[in-house]
Amino acid sequence: MFNDITHSRVFVNDQDEALDFYVNKLGLEVSADVDLEIMRWLTVRAPGSDHNILLEQVDASFRDEDSAEKIQQLMSKGDACMFILQTENCRAPSTI
Repeated sequence: MFNDITHSRVFVNDQDEALDFYVNKLGLEVSADVDLEIMRWLTVRAPGSDHNILLEQVDASFRDEDSAEKIQQLMSKGDACMFILQTENCRAPSTI
């Protein structure tokens, strides 16, 4: 029986831009940044959390063009991922 979820995936067009947004704007921290040759395994997480978010490049080398295009279409509709962040004060001024 499973007892936790350790990773979620978010498709991104540019991992460096996504990294800047999630770390410098939202305050998440890098949990892994590894070159796997077929892809860059880039994950972020909330400080103190064990749940990692994989920032996966849409056009990764292991994905065919048709699949990448379908993911792009989903992304353009906002349907490629979903996760919920928790905060102690949702009315605090945003830094975004």
